[in-house]
Amino acid sequence: MPDWDRSIEKTATVAAGVVIGVDFGTKRIGLAIGQRVTGTAVPLCTIRVGNVGEPWKTISETVVTWRPALFVVGLSRHPEGRDNPVTEETRRFCGHLQKRYRLPVVTIDETLSTADSRRRYFAEPRGSKLAFSDVKDEWAAQVILQTWLDESNV
Repeated sequence: MPDWDRSIEKTATVAAGVVIGVDFGTKRIGLAIGQRVTGTAVPLCTIRVGNVGEPWKTISETVVTWRPALFVVGLSRHPEGRDNPVTEETRRFCGHLQKRYRLPVVTIDETLSTADSRRRYFAEPRGSKLAFSDVKDEWAAQVILQTWLDESNV
């Protein structure tokens, strides 16, 4: 198959595929799953970075299970746009994601994603007793991914 056919196939996969949203942190990483066809994202899990083998064990399991077309990672910055201490670590993490899984990695501004995720979390009725602090990272990943899905489907 000529290279241009693979390019079209890859573009079609990204256009219709599953996307993993990531809220990167040095202690916890939130993951969310989204679908380009429906334009929706849902929180998936929070990874405790200090646990043995993490975060790569959980991310690898997620990639195998969901077979994503790409990753969308929130890029943390100061409100005025300057890099903060986590910005460079996030960029390194994105590089590791791209190398390890050979998938495209897109970054998006994550300013106010935790505040927005808190608002969304408390706006929905809760069947479980999970505290927001236990799930805030996966909910922030959902906000990051939903924002990207909304902006990319315009």
